[in-house]
Amino acid sequence: MSAVSLFRRASAPGKAVAGAALAAAAAGTLFAAAPAQAASNDASSAQRVAKKMIPDSAQYQCFSRIVDRESDWNIDATNSSSGAYGLVQALPGNKMATAGSDWKTNAATQIEWGLDYMKDRYGSPCGAWGFWQSNGWY
Repeated sequence: MSAVSLFRRASAPGKAVAGAALAAAAAGTLFAAAPAQAASNDASSAQRVAKKMIPDSAQYQCFSRIVDRESDWNIDATNSSSGAYGLVQALPGNKMATAGSDWKTNAATQIEWGLDYMKDRYGSPCGAWGFWQSNGWY
């Protein structure tokens, strides 16, 4: 159940909660229906971060195609047979700690590590995508 659905379910019985939320929003107060962690695990949020980190649109598209297939933009994706983890399916996942101690929960850290890996091993995200197309993995 999404955080928004959970919020709607929790607030449906009492109009006062919904009214307070509306009043807070109208007054310009930030109202969070879900913890900050939930927002960082959102696929569209991770995609926005990647677009900022990869300004070249062709390289972004290559990176995105790999992530679409490897994790569907889920930072918590875990391969049950290999243990590969995260957006870019690092194996083992803790390799991403070289990019930051928050590698399990931060899309930017996973993207940074993935970009470095793709550049080191394949020259670029598009080099990695070319390899992926030929092999079904990278």
